[in-house]
Amino acid sequence: MSTAILTGQPVPGSSIEGDLRSLGFDVRVAVDAADAERLVAEAPCEQRVALVDARFVGHVHALRLGLTDPRFPLAAVPGAVTAQPEGRVTLTRALARDNSAGGGTALAVDSLPDRIVTALADDGAEVYRPELGSLVAAVPADPQARNEARQAVADVDDEAVRLKSAVKSRDGFFTTHFISPYSRYLARWCARRGLTPNQVTTASLITALIAAACAATGTRGGFIAAGVLLIASFVLDCTDGQLARYSLQYSTLGAWLDATFDRAKEYAYYAGLALGAARGGDDVWALALGAMILQTCRHVVDFSFNEANHDATANTSPTAALSDKLDSVGWTVWVRRMIVLPIGERWAMIAVLTAATTPRITFYALLIGCAFAATYTTAGRVLRSLTRKAQRTDRAAQALADLADNGPLAGLLARVARAPLGAPFLVALAGTAVLVAALISGVTWAPVAGAVVYAIAAAQALYRPLKGALDWLVPPLFRAAEYGTVLILAAKADVNGALPAAFGLVAAVAYHHYDTVYRIRGNAGAPPAWLVRAIGGHEGRTLLVTVLAALLTASQFTVALTVLAVAVALLVLVESIRFWVSAGAPAVHDEGEPA
Repeated sequence: MSTAILTGQPVPGSSIEGDLRSLGFDVRVAVDAADAERLVAEAPCEQRVALVDARFVGHVHALRLGLTDPRFPLAAVPGAVTAQPEGRVTLTRALARDNSAGGGTALAVDSLPDRIVTALADDGAEVYRPELGSLVAAVPADPQARNEARQAVADVDDEAVRLKSAVKSRDGFFTTHFISPYSRYLARWCARRGLTPNQVTTASLITALIAAACAATGTRGGFIAAGVLLIASFVLDCTDGQLARYSLQYSTLGAWLDATFDRAKEYAYYAGLALGAARGGDDVWALALGAMILQTCRHVVDFSFNEANHDATANTSPTAALSDKLDSVGWTVWVRRMIVLPIGERWAMIAVLTAATTPRITFYALLIGCAFAATYTTAGRVLRSLTRKAQRTDRAAQALADLADNGPLAGLLARVARAPLGAPFLVALAGTAVLVAALISGVTWAPVAGAVVYAIAAAQALYRPLKGALDWLVPPLFRAAEYGTVLILAAKADVNGALPAAFGLVAAVAYHHYDTVYRIRGNAGAPPAWLVRAIGGHEGRTLLVTVLAALLTASQFTVALTVLAVAVALLVLVESIRFWVSAGAPAVHDEGEPA
């Protein structure tokens, strides 16, 4: 249990003690600042501790936001400050200094918690201050101010604000208008029954997997059930985040599950559709794999562009200014959010088409929609990059290098050929073009030669820091090249099982790339070097697949792809799970990301 220490003059009839206990705090009362320091020191070091002015007037949810959010070591609202175990030393030091100075700022700030917040800020400590909006949190100085604050509390429905804030501030049209109006109440229902976001996330995954199994039956009834269950899975997917925000149940494990399960659900559903089509005599595995590749590359474009520009200086452009202007017009906001086909619109389209048409039509529509969305977003970002004068940081360049996923072969080639061949993006583009030409040439060993050139280009592309205007396109190019190589060679094998094996291999590698993204977002760096070496890097895997295709028969190539998929999946999953359940894993929350 956390400890809350009430300071200052008690107010008869105040509900502050009961409010703190309702939030899970063990309440102690300090007679003065020195006593507060003693009580803080006596609180178990593994617990959260809070200082709250006894005169506090405000909503319970304001206290909840300020005192119980697990993501921040130090947090405060007017009249209250809290520290998690990792912030206890900083809080204790500020409290001791305030006492030794005899409450040095007491004349200017009468509230001990507010004085401590000021001292923490002076020390350069990061103190999280939640946006309260219409919620009230105040320390009234006199009876009249207290009455006014109490009236302000009565005028605002605490629960209504809490429900509203459980919904993402920025989301897609379908999610905002067709899911969130009722999923927020489902989130509250879950909270009142003690369910956790992780449990809801798992339920969403299970529901999506059942939907995929229904699609795999290949029957009309199975397709209809699959569409309904896919929407149900998406409702639960929205609910888990809303439950986390409603009850402030954030966790590292939950962030990882939420980030990875969305991809697992969607790609498992693609596989289910392909299996269902095969039962009806229609082979759409190439379409399923193409949809997974296109969707993954779209995400890599998003990740790379954001990593390249989020901390860049002089980061402005006329294109960005026009985009901001369009966002100020109500209807254009929704149109622009819809045409990028975010997860809500995408899953709704897939569900309806699954129930009403065939898997082939569903994949055609998905590929066309995603291709248009990818073209629209990528073109806009290229224009922004070419018209801005941004100066990108070393951190951004390192993030792009990590996203590129160069392996030991590229490292060796970079050491052998030390002369840079040109701008990183142009080198990567040239290497990818040579590989594509070799793959479609029809010559047996041409893909191997193309893969060698591609590996050299990969080495040269990362010879210099990726700080050019279009260098953020290097990782997406590498993803498209590697995944596309597997798709083309599996399709050329033209035997049963080749494309499903290729689907499994690309899924395993894509998981590794998504895992890399979320580690970087959490400032944890790339996956360990041994893992990148063990799975070969993108250029090593590309060369290996082309060699296997040239040396083996079609049936042997299928077996080789299957073995490679299993080996890569085992390595990346074991290391990923080890990292994300460890104490050092970062919490990554995708507030507002369309996915």
